[in-house]
Amino acid sequence: MKNHAIAAPACGNVRIGVLLSHMVKYDPAIQDVFQALADPTRCAIVAVLGQGPRTVSMLAGPFEMALPSLMKHLGVLERSGVVRSHKRGRVRTCELVPARLGEAEQWLAEQRAVWEARADRMVDFVETLHRQEQAHGRRRRQQP
Repeated sequence: MKNHAIAAPACGNVRIGVLLSHMVKYDPAIQDVFQALADPTRCAIVAVLGQGPRTVSMLAGPFEMALPSLMKHLGVLERSGVVRSHKRGRVRTCELVPARLGEAEQWLAEQRAVWEARADRMVDFVETLHRQEQAHGRRRRQQP
């Protein structure tokens, strides 16, 4: 990758490579979790399963949807690793996989820390600019 200088009067020249090195690191394994949770029905299923394991027929009741539709949603959640199911006889029971949700939560916490640090640096930068402007203004007023 080539580094190019960017003219930023308040910041001096900044190299793109330096900026890119601070970009958020993305974990593709987490993508499946977020895609699975992007659907409101699947989020609701996760909320119900957060109260404890449920059979597929127990899950189907509150969602007022056909069993094949519910099974498709459960399939997405299972492939993402958020839910696992096991079959005993003719009854399939689903449960959350807390570790998988924990991985997504950890990723979000890391991103929050990055953005909070950036916000803190921005506040420091703005305060420094403000002090410099005040000092520059005082010097101008003192000159005849």
